[in-house]
Amino acid sequence: MSQLLPIVGPDSPETRSIITIQKVKLKDQHLTCEFTEQRSEEAPARTFALSCAEQVHPDLTHALSRLVPHLCLLAEQLTETPDYWPDESEELPALFKPFAITGFSMGRNQGGVTLIGQRELAGGRVLNLTTPYQSFDDEQASYSYTGLLETTLTAALVEVEAALRGKCTDYRQLDLFGPTAAVSRIPTSSLA
Repeated sequence: MSQLLPIVGPDSPETRSIITIQKVKLKDQHLTCEFTEQRSEEAPARTFALSCAEQVHPDLTHALSRLVPHLCLLAEQLTETPDYWPDESEELPALFKPFAITGFSMGRNQGGVTLIGQRELAGGRVLNLTTPYQSFDDEQASYSYTGLLETTLTAALVEVEAALRGKCTDYRQLDLFGPTAAVSRIPTSSLA
């Protein structure tokens, strides 16, 4: 009896599948994603929901952080100032500190997006935010930065796909009785 090998998927060496992201959620540095996958353009799409046990790579959190200014404008949380848009490499300015992107939902054929995020309020409570759906093809768009949003989202989608294909934070469990553990061990005779 022959063993079936995976043709499609993150670890497939033979065929690079086509992944189309539908929904993304990031909670406690762990990715949950709904997506379709195809072996080729002609193959039927298979739908998956995946929750990653590994923590996401910092590149993904950085790519998602670039969506925060769009979340703030689309959800009418902040108004644009001359120094509103941060450079790609720099950290987000302090005015964005209370905000975070927790996910997004793509429209049909990835023609638009709904951003999902949070704002930490002064009392430590959290306000959940969901933007109105923003189409990338809407000629009558009221959002002036649709092109920038689409470009920023494309970079985030690349990182989400990389996470689905195995890119995550390197994690190594320390030995329970290794050199660092020996420092913190207390002899049981001294506890009496």
